[in-house]
Order: sequence, then structure tokens, then C-alpha cells
Amino acid sequence: MKVGHAKRLDEQDHRSLVLWAAGCAEHVLPYFEEKYPKDDRPRKALEAGRAWVRGGIAMNEARAAATAHVAGHARHAAAYAVIAATAAATERDWQCRRLPKHLRPIAFPARGKG
Repeated sequence: MKVGHAKRLDEQDHRSLVLWAAGCAEHVLPYFEEKYPKDDRPRKALEAGRAWVRGGIAMNEARAAATAHVAGHARHAAAYAVIAATAAATERDWQCRRLPKHLRPIAFPARGKG
């Protein structure tokens, strides 16, 4: 079932997207931490996302840490990681290979569709 232009995801797909977005962010986190060594917000957000996936915290707690809990947020987290990376094309390929094929159209929509 579709809501607007977005596919309705089951809980496992939500969890897969959170883990994928966390992995993408963590892949480039050293660039951020090198520039801002005292800012632990991104690392705490990654930890919160993973804690939600494990069932360790509620969704509202994960949202408070600004984790990627919906498809649109996951897509934007990945885009920010690409911007932060020196080799953006390589980063995008790396991200795409780690996402299940059925979720790729959600995270990487066709140009002009969101």
C-alpha cells in the first residue's frame, strides 16, 4: 500500500533502514569527529537508532536523538553522508550495496521524485 508517493513499510523494513542509515553515517563519522571532536551528537544519534532496532528504547526516544526512523529521514541521512565524503560517487555506491534491493527505490528514488 502506498501513502502519497512513499511505500508503506513494515517494522522490519523500518529497522533495516535505520541500520542502513546508521551504517552510512558511521562510515563518514570520522570526517565529522575530526573537525568537531567535542560534538558527540551524531554518535549519540547512531547509538539511539541502534538501541531502537534492538528494542532498547521507544520510538519517541529515538526521534529525540534525530535518528532516521522513517524512509525520508533515512534518505536524507544518507545524502548528508555523501556530502561529507570526499569521493561522493564511491560513497553512494557503498551505501547502495548495503541496502536490501527492495528498499533501494525508497532511499534512492528516481531523480525528480523526491
